[in-house]
Parts: sequence; C-alpha cells; structure tokens
Amino acid sequence: MQRLLIEKIEHRIIVGILSFLGIMILVGWIAINENGRMQAFEQQYEARAIERGAYLYNTNCSECHATDGLGLVGRAPGLNNPYLFGHDFLGSIRRERDSLERELLGEVTAARQAEIEARMVALDADEADIRAQMQTAIDNGYNPDSPDRLVTVGWGGTLDSYLLTTLIHGRPLSGLYWPTGQGMSAWSQTAGGPLRTDQLEDLTAFILNYDKGSNWTIEDLNAVVQFPIEPVDPSTVVIGDQPEAIGTDVDAILAELVNYTGDPVNGQQIYNTAPYVCSSCHMNAAVAPLTELTWAVANGERLEDPLLAGYTPEQYLVESIVAPNDYIVPGYPANVMTQNFGERMPYQDLADILAYLQSYDTGVEAAAAN
Repeated sequence: MQRLLIEKIEHRIIVGILSFLGIMILVGWIAINENGRMQAFEQQYEARAIERGAYLYNTNCSECHATDGLGLVGRAPGLNNPYLFGHDFLGSIRRERDSLERELLGEVTAARQAEIEARMVALDADEADIRAQMQTAIDNGYNPDSPDRLVTVGWGGTLDSYLLTTLIHGRPLSGLYWPTGQGMSAWSQTAGGPLRTDQLEDLTAFILNYDKGSNWTIEDLNAVVQFPIEPVDPSTVVIGDQPEAIGTDVDAILAELVNYTGDPVNGQQIYNTAPYVCSSCHMNAAVAPLTELTWAVANGERLEDPLLAGYTPEQYLVESIVAPNDYIVPGYPANVMTQNFGERMPYQDLADILAYLQSYDTGVEAAAAN
C-alpha cells in the first residue's frame, strides 16, 4: 500500500472524531426511542395474547361462562363483570361521606355543620338512586356493599395472578355451593388439565381485556347474567337421605341397572340442567362429542376401536360417565369431563340419562332412511 486514503494525520483525527460523534448520536437516538419501541412491542405481544386467549376461551370456557362472558345461570359466573374488576359504583359517595364524617369529628362552625349535614342528605339520596338503578343486578346476586371480588375472597395479590391461579388449580370446592354440584376444573397440565402455562396466560390476558376501567356503567352491571356464589361452610350444609351412588365399578353398575327402567324425559331434564348439566359441554363438538350422536357412535364407531373390543354400548357409556379418563375420544383432551359422577349419581339418574341418549337412536335411523 503506497499511500494512505487520508494522508495527513490532522485529517485522520478529524475523521475519527466525526465518526465517533456519529456513532454516539446513533446510539443516543436508539436509546431515546427504545422505550417507545419496547412499548409498541409489548402492545403487539399483548394483542396477540388476547387474540389467542379469545380462541381458547371460545373453545374451552364459553360453555360455562357464556360466549359474551356474562355467565350462565346456575352454571358459572360472568367474567365480563365490573364486580370481578372491583369497580365500585358507590365509591365516590362512600369516600365523600367518610371525609365529611371525619370533618364532623373536629371543630366546625355551626354554618359548616349545617352544610355538611345537608350534603350528607344529598349523598344518601344519590346512593338510594344508584341502588335503585342496579336493582336487577342485586336481584341476581350482586352485593353493592361488597363490590370487589378480590376483597370478597381475601386475595392479597393482583387480579391477573388471581385469574391465572384459578385457571391453574381450578375451584374444586365450588361444587359444594353451585347448583350443578360441579366445581371448576383445573386447566393446567401441571394439575392434570389440558392447557399449557402459556395458554393459561393468554386466557388471563383475554379476560383482563374485559376491563373498562372507570368506564363501567350500571347497564354493564345489570347485563351480568350470573354473579359468583359465595362459599358456604360445609359444616352447615344439612344433607338428607340420599339414594345410593353408583360408584365406579362398571360391571357392578351394569348388573344393578337391570333393576331400573330409564325415563328419557327425566333423563333429558337432568342432562340439560342441574345437577349434571351435561349439555354445557356436549352441545357442540368443540369441547365434547355431540349429544345427538352419542348413542349411535357408541353403538358403531366407538366399538370398532380395538381398545373397546367386547364392549356393549351401555358398558362404554357407563364407563365414560364414571371413569371418563379410561378412554379418551380421539380429538378431545383428558381431564375435561367431571371425574366424580360415580360419587354423586344415583342409579335412577344414570338409567334415565342412558334412556335419553338411546332415544336419539330412532331419530338417527329415521334420518338415515330418508
């Protein structure tokens, strides 16, 4: 190399200084904009999480909590619910009243005392008006004096941690006080459920997206179909004489069932409502196999599976009810169906449900003939 690109040392120094300053300006520009870039990235990530959570909710949760998140009567509470997010419609009135009551404890003039007392009367009237507006929600189980779900259950953490923890572990004891007798299942794979932790986080993000902050209205409150039912003390529950539960021994159950005649009309009733609400999952093919095809498929496709060789349709259905994880229908996850029907269901109810499912067989055959 006979000569340098920049011959004079002074020029080289100037170029070096300018290059250094250019690099510092570039780094500074990146640093200044990093927070904005990260915020935009977080917003995009959260939006994708909410979108994934919406799909998971519609597939796994809407059967109980309703597609609009407002809950189903006797089945599960609404999540699109100002109570879940702790919005207190009477909060400003309570705070002003407390402030005025504290002021009265000090020294005030007679004129100021009269002003405070007049304002307290106005606040009482305002509160009575708001309570009257939310009467529909109150009739459905809302308590305006306990407007925050986390406070009610004594949760000291954040709402997102409460939701995620509930999804992971479920609420198995809620079966003690819900009409269906079925507690919320554990959804995490670590607790025997079907969903990964990242999927539960997406579900949590979707539920949190219901929050309207300070924009909740009384119309939103009155639209909630089902509010949470507060736990009862199991020791105070008086249980009368109950029919013998069927247990989990499939052969013994089948042997005893011959002594019962199933009523398909009652079977339809208890299948669709409390205490079993089977239709909440079997009403479409997203969560569980369709009700309408249960008997026909059990009598055909299912018994062709080598794992069920030698089974009768009744044997297959009884086992599916009392031991649902013994055979998992292809395409559906384990641990979704209630595991304790054998402890809760008497023989007559089982006979009625089987009769109801079998009643579809005639309809399927007629449709095929046409």
